Amino acid sequence: MEARYRSTKRFWNFPCCHRQHKHDGHCRFIHGYSREFKFWFECTRLDENNFVVDFSALDELKSWLEHMFDHTVLINADDPERALFEQMHEREIVDLRILPSVSMEATAKHVFEYADGLVRESTGGRCWVAKVMVAENDKNSAEYELVERRATTPPTVEANSEPADTDD
Repeated sequence: MEARYRSTKRFWNFPCCHRQHKHDGHCRFIHGYSREFKFWFECTRLDENNFVVDFSALDELKSWLEHMFDHTVLINADDPERALFEQMHEREIVDLRILPSVSMEATAKHVFEYADGLVRESTGGRCWVAKVMVAENDKNSAEYELVERRATTPPTVEANSEPADTDD
């Protein structure tokens, strides 16, 4: 039986706004929240300090979260008003970030992919991100989680991986 260590880290108070231009309801309007992020880190072997991940080494992740989500305006890449938002950014009316999608679910995946690459690189592959939770308020959140078969090596993130064929 294989065991894993797990630790968590939270970052909160990232005030930003977004809109879902395809939504039929009020979410199509620009509206703001203070986002929160929670990360689950895993490894099978602790570091020299007996940590899963050294939280003091997460400054780059925190800086990236601040750049992306602190007092920013988020829009989908396919927003029909993208040119207008880009003009407002150029005129320093908004601090624009363009994402594939600003939904909590898609944001969780986007943040997961960035954080996982950063953590794997900084730990030499010893540690990885297992899950990310993104909350836009106390009521609404989404998670993106790495799901894999139990193995003795750290899981990999591959978008189009398929299980190998086995003929019995």
